[in-house]
Amino acid sequence: MEEFDPDRMSAAQRSSMLRALRGDWTGRRNAARARPERRTVLRAAGGGVLAAGGLAALSACGIPPAARTDDEAAASEDHSVKEKQVTFSNWTEYIDVSEDERHRPSLDAFTKRTGIKVKYTEDINDNVEFFGKIKPQLAAGQDTGRDLICVTDWLAARLIRLGWVQKLDPANLPHAFTNLSPQFRNPDWDPGHAHSYPWAGISTVIAYNLKATGGKEVTSLSQLLENPELKGRVGLLSEMRDTVGMTLLDMGKDPATVTGDDFDAAVARIQKSVDRKQVRRFTGNDYIADLSKGDLAACLAWAGDVVQLQADNPDIRFHIPDSGYMTSTDSLLVPNKARHKENAERLIDYYYELPVAARLAAWINYVCPVDGVRPELAKLDKDAAEDPLIVPDKATAARSHAFRSLGAKEEAAYEKKFAALTDG
Repeated sequence: MEEFDPDRMSAAQRSSMLRALRGDWTGRRNAARARPERRTVLRAAGGGVLAAGGLAALSACGIPPAARTDDEAAASEDHSVKEKQVTFSNWTEYIDVSEDERHRPSLDAFTKRTGIKVKYTEDINDNVEFFGKIKPQLAAGQDTGRDLICVTDWLAARLIRLGWVQKLDPANLPHAFTNLSPQFRNPDWDPGHAHSYPWAGISTVIAYNLKATGGKEVTSLSQLLENPELKGRVGLLSEMRDTVGMTLLDMGKDPATVTGDDFDAAVARIQKSVDRKQVRRFTGNDYIADLSKGDLAACLAWAGDVVQLQADNPDIRFHIPDSGYMTSTDSLLVPNKARHKENAERLIDYYYELPVAARLAAWINYVCPVDGVRPELAKLDKDAAEDPLIVPDKATAARSHAFRSLGAKEEAAYEKKFAALTDG
């Protein structure tokens, strides 16, 4: 297959690609329902060589190159030079595909350029289930059979805390270091991205059906929880960090520094709305059908779903509250004992090249973590390039907040309280 290069495409080819990228949104949305559902299982969980000038640039970006100890270097014997392959586990519907669904163009282009064959497997259905798959091998110090995995940030934090993933080599990640968006640059669970890089950002916003609200906007969590005109037609997310995080922001609290008292106050506030029957139900992304039909007038929603819904239903609107919004990531990591660490790092870096990042963003419609991608994305889809849910502008990015990482006991306690709220 010819290497992907939008600059060499004719207008007709670009138009054809755009149709393929936008594709059958209804079918893609239905197929993608399993993807955000990975966050609904949290209640049950409880829980190239870089030159000297390039190194200076890394420091300027605020990401110091990670030093590797002898023990870390010995964590896995790397066969990348002799074995030109890499095994990548990801979620379903989370990478670009050709119109006939027989190829993954960005991966094909990577193989053509590097000679590294990618065994791409969509074998992640939810974080808890996947953790159960790989835990026995990682705990026993064995190879999982995977060189690269993509998991949501809370699980990435757990794997790093357990010491079950390898530190990344900055020498193999020049584009990633340079192009990572400031919004995602320094998570508290992986300072300096020593072990991980984002595949996509997940933003939580307020979505509403303009027809169902009688033409009225819904712009705050206070409206969701307290507006009597929405009683019985409000949806909240079954993911604790998103629903409690958005509530904390509405209360003027920062989820990045949440205390036990803050958390309890937010849960108590949500409980009052549940008791008043203001909230219809807590959902995964099964809010999609109800919101589109108007059974839910307004809800908390994930941005990637909203972008796709709007393509089919002009009544679907979204709002980022003045108090801010929650963001998380699905992140790439190299497990311990992976056979092809360098090849995995090269693949990570490849997806931080601007044309490649643009293609991925145009297809999956989640937040692109690659800074400077907008001009490349505009070549494929001008609407996507201007959509703050895909490429946040500086003002939008500045309003994003992440839930702080939790220790194991703390996480279990928070999830137990939230489960009592949502199951009640």
